[in-house]
Amino acid sequence: MTHSQREFATEIVRKLREAGFLAYFAGGCVRDLLLNRPAKDYDVATSAKPAEVRQLFGQRRTLAVGESFGVIIVLGPKAAGQVEVATFRTDLEYTDGRRPDGVIFCTPEEDAQRRDFTINGMFYDPLDSRVLDYVGGEADLAAGIVRAIRDPHERMREDKLRMLRAVRFAATLDFKLDKATFEAVREMSPQLSAVSAERIAQELRKMLVDSHRLRAMKLCLEGGLLDVIVPELTLSRTLMSAEDLERAFQMLSLLDSPDFELAMATLLHALTGKNVRTICRRLKLSNEETDRIAWLVSQQHALEQAPTLTLAQLKQLLAHRYCNDLLKLTHARLLAADADLHPVLFVEEFLLKTPAEEINPPPLITGDDLVALGHRPGPKFRDWLETVRDAQLNLEIVSRDDALTLVQQLQAADADGKP
Repeated sequence: MTHSQREFATEIVRKLREAGFLAYFAGGCVRDLLLNRPAKDYDVATSAKPAEVRQLFGQRRTLAVGESFGVIIVLGPKAAGQVEVATFRTDLEYTDGRRPDGVIFCTPEEDAQRRDFTINGMFYDPLDSRVLDYVGGEADLAAGIVRAIRDPHERMREDKLRMLRAVRFAATLDFKLDKATFEAVREMSPQLSAVSAERIAQELRKMLVDSHRLRAMKLCLEGGLLDVIVPELTLSRTLMSAEDLERAFQMLSLLDSPDFELAMATLLHALTGKNVRTICRRLKLSNEETDRIAWLVSQQHALEQAPTLTLAQLKQLLAHRYCNDLLKLTHARLLAADADLHPVLFVEEFLLKTPAEEINPPPLITGDDLVALGHRPGPKFRDWLETVRDAQLNLEIVSRDDALTLVQQLQAADADGKP
């Protein structure tokens, strides 16, 4: 996909140049190319106006999603996806702290000055294989520094999310964060509250799944950003102690390639279920993300009892859709506490020796079977099914006939027990 998109983006540049316009790769893809990292997507900056871009590539192959800001999406073949083509511009005031009130089309040099960080402010000419750097990005890239272009306070005021992005780039690239840029983050961190929860959550996702998640969270803490994102972790020590937070950070560092939900559950593991759900709702996480995070936090001690559970209890826990994440969370928590890893080793051994179809076999009977036999749904109905399922998982019964016989015994016992 990425290679095809690069080829498609190069063709866009070539076509714009042949039509008499300036055109270059711009932004993060240039940074990634110079770092010899795979670029997630390719953006093109050009002197062509939006209407000229649409005319050149055709109305059917373009989307005017951000035309008022000089941005046109050019649609490519399925393998190449789409490429954002933006006219060189300088921005007017950012009264909402997110987007400019308007734009003025300009030169590449002026366009570079309105971008966020020097390492993201370079252009690359894919036809002549040359870098155009008007902001000192190459030097900062070589030195491993994340530095705001010109005045860092002004860059952060324009878009408050840049405070989180500064931290994310420094952490995920393993770069130093320029002192003046970090000071601006510290001073302005309370203003992050003006940013939408969805945008904050998106940055948080990128930080927590990266291998440098520990450094990202520590920078968020030092920069005052964690006070805005998850104040429950920092402002009220009645909810979570400093030791709890340090333990959460240590656990984060012990996770191996976690997805966002596991990392988030690890970060919040010392909080109550109610607080966890409050945080997830505030960040506008999906219902599925919220349920998964809350379940992991609520069940974080369950596997510690694995060696003493019945077969049925153990299998039902291991059959849960989030059990693999729970095992990873338990492993990290026990390691961080320097506790005995026997429960984790026990579960890993059990999973190796036990086929998946034995851990979660199809039920021997269902509610429909009981209805067909003339039983009416009710509390006893459910209890019988649960008892039959437990017996099946405990290997006490192995066939449908065994299950039906057990139901008859349970029915008889209930009848004998009536007053």
